[in-house]
Amino acid sequence: MKLDPDLTLQILEKVGIYSNRFSISEPQILLTTKEVLDAPKEMTEGRRTSAYKYYGVSYLQHNLIFINVRKIPDEKTLENTIVHELIHMRFPYLAHGKRFNKLVRQGLRGKTFPPYRKRSKISAI
Repeated sequence: MKLDPDLTLQILEKVGIYSNRFSISEPQILLTTKEVLDAPKEMTEGRRTSAYKYYGVSYLQHNLIFINVRKIPDEKTLENTIVHELIHMRFPYLAHGKRFNKLVRQGLRGKTFPPYRKRSKISAI
């Protein structure tokens, strides 16, 4: 896809809507590989120079997401990528797999998720 001001606005609106549904704070969004390389190294550590290979990358510890607009072929893939990366933010303990993919599908269908809370440890007496 070609990045223009209208597409940028559309992406930011979708990120805002889905962030709200998933009960997470809206992440900072990077839309070009240049923005990834221009970001402070500690923020994009781990997937700096390889980010261009992916549709999207989540940098959880810095509440930052890269959406590789140039690599994304169509609007459906764009929306899937946005939801996929935001699900990473909402469920930081979850790796790719059946449960993760189910949550992405639910998110795309409009499901809302309550805020993330760490489980409290229950001590056995």
